[in-house]
Amino acid sequence: MNGYEFSRLWFDFSFVNPGKVKPVHTAVYFFAIERCNRLGWKEEFSFPTDLAMEALGIKNYKTYIGALQDLEEWGFIKWIQKSRNQYTANVIALVKNTEAPPKALDKAMSNHYPKQVRSIASINKQLNYKQINHKLLNQDSFLKQPLLKTKESEVPKDQLASYDWALKFQELFLKNLKNKGAPTKKTEMANFKDCLDPMRLMIEKDGVSENQLQLAYNLLNGPDEFWKGIILDTNKLRQKIGQLIAQGKKPIKTENMDLRVRQKIKNYD
Repeated sequence: MNGYEFSRLWFDFSFVNPGKVKPVHTAVYFFAIERCNRLGWKEEFSFPTDLAMEALGIKNYKTYIGALQDLEEWGFIKWIQKSRNQYTANVIALVKNTEAPPKALDKAMSNHYPKQVRSIASINKQLNYKQINHKLLNQDSFLKQPLLKTKESEVPKDQLASYDWALKFQELFLKNLKNKGAPTKKTEMANFKDCLDPMRLMIEKDGVSENQLQLAYNLLNGPDEFWKGIILDTNKLRQKIGQLIAQGKKPIKTENMDLRVRQKIKNYD
C-alpha cells in the first residue's frame, strides 16, 4: 500500500463513523503514515511519543495516547511494542483497514458535483511510493564518498532526516577538533555510510527523538569540554547518547525509570 491508499481507507472509515472520529485521530494517523513513508515504508517502525506530540501540537499525553489506542482498536495500526516512558518509543505497524464501505464517501462526494466539466488538459502524476532511489544506496562509490562532500540532492528521500542530523553533527565534530588544534583529516574524509548508519539506527531502531538529538548537540556545542574529546563520530555518539540525554536534562530522577533504561544508561560508561 501507499499513502494515498491509507488516506482513502481512513476517510472512508471516518465518513461512516462520525461519532467516533475526532481531529486528533486524523492527526496522529497521518503523522504515522508520514513517519512510515520517511523510513522507507518499513513494516514495523518506532513512533516516539514526544516527537509525535510536538509535531502535532498535542499538549496532553492522555489525549495523544487515547487516540493511538483508538486507532489500534479500529484496526488502523498494530501495536508491536508499547513505550514505558519518555526514553523508549512505541513500535507500531500500519494495517490495511477495510471496515468502511468504500462507495459511501464516493457517492456522497459525487452528489455535491452533479455536473462535471471535462477538462482538455491531462494530469500525469508520478507514483513515487516505491523507493526508486534505493539503488543509489548500493553504489560503493556513493557510500564511500565523504559525508561532508555529499550534496543533499544526491541523498535518497527516505534518508534525508538521518543525513541532515549526521551532517549537522559531523560539522560540529570538525569544529570541536579545530578548536583543540587536533588533526581533522579523518573527520573530513569520513564516508557517507559510516556517518549515516549510526544516526539512522538511533532514529529508527533506538527511538531517539529529534528533541533528544538536539539536547545532545547543544551539550557538545556548549562550554563543557568533557565530551568534546570523546565523541568525535556518530558511532560514538550512538554509544553515549543515553548519558548525554541524562546529563542534558539534569536534575533527573532515575528511581522511577524503567529498570532496563537505567541499566542501559549506566552501561554507556
